[in-house]
Amino acid sequence: MKFSIYQVSRRGARLANEDRMGYCYTQDSVLLGLADGMGGHPRGDMAAQLALQTIAAMFQREAKPALDDPRAFLRRAILTAHEQIQRYAKTHGLSDYPRTTVVLCVLQKGVAQWAHVGDSRLYYLRNGALLTRTRDHSHAEQRMLRAVRENNPLDATLDGGPVNRNVLYTCLGSSQLPFVEIGVPQSLRSGDVVMLCSDGLWSQLPEATIVRLLSERVLSDAVPEMVELALRQNAVESDNVTALAMEWEAEAEHETTQGVSTEGIRPGVFASTFQSGLPDMQMDELDDAAIERSIAEINEAIRRAAAKK
Repeated sequence: MKFSIYQVSRRGARLANEDRMGYCYTQDSVLLGLADGMGGHPRGDMAAQLALQTIAAMFQREAKPALDDPRAFLRRAILTAHEQIQRYAKTHGLSDYPRTTVVLCVLQKGVAQWAHVGDSRLYYLRNGALLTRTRDHSHAEQRMLRAVRENNPLDATLDGGPVNRNVLYTCLGSSQLPFVEIGVPQSLRSGDVVMLCSDGLWSQLPEATIVRLLSERVLSDAVPEMVELALRQNAVESDNVTALAMEWEAEAEHETTQGVSTEGIRPGVFASTFQSGLPDMQMDELDDAAIERSIAEINEAIRRAAAKK
């Protein structure tokens, strides 16, 4: 496998940057991830960081060197991350659960497979055109999708009544089991571009601008330019802005673009850019036993929910 990748995260007009991102890979599999800690709840930075570290730890354990079932892995890893956030809150006596969005993409055997919870997005481009993007788990997005189906332009522009774009109906860390949406797998072609981003980026830029920059510029120019444009749109109240973009089977076209080839990686070797910036997060919380406990608890919760239907 060969790909180019570039990532940027900038703090906006916030006390802290609660966005987290990263990627990891083995000889035969790549995982991209981004999480946006939610304001209004304690320790959004911890929720985002713990979610990605849990998922990366599971990827390292299961991708040997490829995942058996990327679709099943994505769902299981996200639900396990949710359980780990809840366990952290209980262990540390927090008054409320920390919460975060998450969007992930696995690239393996020439196929891209993704999943998300919340309103952090994935954009998939080919030959300068947007093939697809994830749909936000927000009431605003649901209204717009319904308006399009019913051919109601008033609702589509949100003029049919006040709807807060930031209100999500699912996330990681809440008291409810998150709704994990799995995307339709896409066969990768040379030059395809996948971008993960927080709402701080897509909420400030027209979709046409995002597509144009990703199509016309190398990633090392396009990604930072989009981030800067988003920050300038609402400088006084700007959200944190984070983006991670990958071009499939591309050579590094700029000295600041990270070009990666897994062809020389030995079996069993794992590389990762997911790092902890949280001093109170103990890595032993992510050992195999803890992950197995989380998986067992999630499976039991799913079983109980199914039994009630």
